[in-house]
Amino acid sequence: MLPVRRADVALLEGPMLDQFRGHHATLLAMDEDALLKPFRRVAGLPAPGDDLGGWYNASAGFDPPADMHGFIPGHSFGQYVSGLARAHAATGDVATKQKVERLVSGFAPTIGERFFRDSPLPAYTFDKINIGLIDAHEFAGVAGALALLDRATDAALPHLPEKALSRPEMAARPHRNVAYTWDESYTLPENLYLAWQRGAGERYRTLARRFLLDGDYFEPLARGENVLPGRHAYSHVNALSSAMQAWLVDGDPKHLHAARNGFDFVLAQSFATGGWGPNEGFVVPGSGALGDSLNTTHAGFETPCGAYGHFKIARHLLCATGDSRYGDSMERVLYNTVLGALPMKPDGTAFYYADYNAVGAKTYFEYRCPCCSGTLGQIVADYGISAYLADDRGVFVNLYAPSRLSWRGATITQTTAYPLDSGIEIAVDAKAPETFSIALRIPAWAGKGTAIAVNGKRVGEPVLPGAFHEIRREWRDGDKIALTLDMPLRLKAVDEKHPDLLAVMQGPLALFAVGDRFLPLTRSDLMSVRQAAPGSAEWRVSTRDGMQAFRPYFAIAGETTRLYQNTA
Repeated sequence: MLPVRRADVALLEGPMLDQFRGHHATLLAMDEDALLKPFRRVAGLPAPGDDLGGWYNASAGFDPPADMHGFIPGHSFGQYVSGLARAHAATGDVATKQKVERLVSGFAPTIGERFFRDSPLPAYTFDKINIGLIDAHEFAGVAGALALLDRATDAALPHLPEKALSRPEMAARPHRNVAYTWDESYTLPENLYLAWQRGAGERYRTLARRFLLDGDYFEPLARGENVLPGRHAYSHVNALSSAMQAWLVDGDPKHLHAARNGFDFVLAQSFATGGWGPNEGFVVPGSGALGDSLNTTHAGFETPCGAYGHFKIARHLLCATGDSRYGDSMERVLYNTVLGALPMKPDGTAFYYADYNAVGAKTYFEYRCPCCSGTLGQIVADYGISAYLADDRGVFVNLYAPSRLSWRGATITQTTAYPLDSGIEIAVDAKAPETFSIALRIPAWAGKGTAIAVNGKRVGEPVLPGAFHEIRREWRDGDKIALTLDMPLRLKAVDEKHPDLLAVMQGPLALFAVGDRFLPLTRSDLMSVRQAAPGSAEWRVSTRDGMQAFRPYFAIAGETTRLYQNTA
């Protein structure tokens, strides 16, 4: 199966569209001179406008890790361009296309080797410039973007290593300070392969192969060895998409095996939310480190960049295998992490860490434009291509969200308040009768009450959790599918060493306790948590000590939160 085109999916009124609209408006409002300023300064060109500050503009006080101002000048520029280009592809908005064109045009005269020579993370920054330019070319039709990529590649290459280097290998080299050991050359192949696929030339395929982290990462993963513990979490999940691109382009099955096994290892050490990597690192399975982190850190999961990386690799694996559990994982990460991210502001103020601490809260990151802050624009513009996939037989409905898909002359429209409600209606508008399949993802957690009806008549075959349920028939204008997902309440321990630290889950939702104080709760109490009313975003349980409220992550604002309840 393959994702559908962005232009063929329209999000309809609901939380996903609200988030997309809000962030699209933020990207449009970002000051273009401020975005270009780090590049213009290094190039010796006039650099009007205010600094965004934070990690985005060079700072004389940069002293990692004590003072991170000026960490990676210009690092997220390419991601902001990419998010705008994808938003244009999804909406056709002319003003968005024009902004992409202006940013690319403004970037052109700044390109030079000096920028990468002075950067602590030249590979990381080049990777973001690459995706910005190839997305500007592919999704906004910006003339000359690929020629600019050639110039940027020429400028960056003298400052890239001879091969992909792990962080220990980087640390073993001479460096000015610790920040110079954090570069991520091992993430480069994904976008280099994409550049080749989009017509940038053979050099990009050759470079992609050069930077594959085979011996240290993909080969042991392909053999089933879990080499994740101790590694930086987001960048190594991101690197799994490089393995998928290597398999798609060059066909070596070891890269598919590496991606599948690596993703399985990620799922095995994930929180109830689907997030992973406390303090940005993978832990040793069975060590109890996930549970221990609940009292030692407020950096539970790098949201939204972790969600962006998760969506990419899960979507690749879903397309390659047809295994619905990858869609289940996307859904869990969507509703419990990125959909609840605080909105980014035009000055670069951004949400970074989801907080799973025993006393947690949503807060903005202390520095503007933190690492990969541009990924929020990329993932919200990708919601549509994550919701639907297709093959020669028909359409796969992967995410249940108010939306409309145009496919082969037919229109498929979802109407739902899911996951606050268990019902999803899918209407087919066909100009002429046509036979094809509509396959519905039935989550692995779905209960026995899950049911499907077509035009009011229940389907005869069993609806099995953990698979796509295919409905193949001649579809006519006005046909309707009614899917009811039975969403049982269940408890999930944080890890094996902490069996009494339990999260309450209903359907795809991890429910956070909220309030000024948290009541002591037993397992019996947690299994008595109930939705306050049909369609409500609040769940409650009454105990002898009072009432405890729970909410899904996207319904939380400034409240104090607790994901895991101690029932010992």
